[in-house]
Amino acid sequence: MPFFSEAAADRPVANFARRVAHITANIGPAWLTLFASLGLALVGVHAIDLGATAKPVGFLAPMAFKQAVYVGLGLLACVVMTLPRYRFLGAISWGLYAIIIASLVFLLLPFVPTWLVRPRNGARGWIDLGPFDLQPSELAKIAWTLTIAWYLRFRANHRTLRGLLPPAIITGVPVALITLEPDLGNAALFIPALFAILVAAGAKLKHLALIVTIAAMAAPAAYPLLLPHQKARIIGMVLQAKGDASADQDINMQSVTAQRLVGAGQEAGVGASRTRTLVHFNALPERENDMVFAVVANRFGFLGGLTLIGLYVAWIVGAIWTAGLCREPFGRLVPVGLAAFVSVQAFINIGMNLGLLPIIGITLPFVSQGGSSEITMWVMTGLILSIAARRPHAMLRHSFEYDDD
Repeated sequence: MPFFSEAAADRPVANFARRVAHITANIGPAWLTLFASLGLALVGVHAIDLGATAKPVGFLAPMAFKQAVYVGLGLLACVVMTLPRYRFLGAISWGLYAIIIASLVFLLLPFVPTWLVRPRNGARGWIDLGPFDLQPSELAKIAWTLTIAWYLRFRANHRTLRGLLPPAIITGVPVALITLEPDLGNAALFIPALFAILVAAGAKLKHLALIVTIAAMAAPAAYPLLLPHQKARIIGMVLQAKGDASADQDINMQSVTAQRLVGAGQEAGVGASRTRTLVHFNALPERENDMVFAVVANRFGFLGGLTLIGLYVAWIVGAIWTAGLCREPFGRLVPVGLAAFVSVQAFINIGMNLGLLPIIGITLPFVSQGGSSEITMWVMTGLILSIAARRPHAMLRHSFEYDDD
């Protein structure tokens, strides 16, 4: 028998082709999540190109071209996450969690040189790796979701008040570290994600309602702990609600400018060249990051804004539908947590652009400029595709159903 044969050489290719065919044939409602991701990413590249101040090189401005590269890397990351069995990630989730916590601690060390961790707008949230900057708080969303889902998969103690303490500690550690950067926007996303996962895992609603009530009553006590610019954002929001324009050229300038551009888009948008002009001469700050929704709404109008929201709804429906079809507990909880992150983040960002919420420095998923954020979103999509393609078909009892419900 020859040492090497053409049949043996072709076997890995055939196995890979069969694996891809199996995945594409079985992902079901996760197609919604995949197509929504593509739509959102393409809108993001176009919006960043419209808001760019530098002259375009070829058919895209440099920042938009860079974002397109991030989208390509994100697609590759999505494929990489889809191919292996998702339960393997659960088995190593505590290790991933430890790496992320170490990275978040590293950002806060005062002796780290500025060429490696350079503060931006007063926040120490990025590690400079040369070709790109790594933002550990983005990756923390995935590591935390995998860890909390793995912890809860075969437990029932979270149905007691005392049993809610371990999930709170698992969540509190990254939240505290991200808050210290300070990055209040990303830190705030973990709490609703935790509640969504606990609800999906069968935690008692009366316990969660009690916690929410206590937290709401204690919230005013946290106001003195906020940084000056955070307090100013809240004060500016109150002034807008009262119709007071005294801060429109000060702390509310960013919010008022975004609202003006959204309104100028009217029903169906104003066209690409006019959007470039309006965004440029209105000097919208953070037009490629926090305020990118204003650019989209100006370009495509009210109907375009609704379409963008519809893409987020499709992404979330695909994720939740996938969770509902999965009988395996870990695979059921992960899409719920990821959907909570995306939905709350999109809601807050759009609310900021419309003047309904204070500006807390949070990006629009898939659309805002940023490598760590874009690739993280695509890794989330890959996880949902992997779960959808490998959900168990055995007639098992549905996960997290209890006799006393």
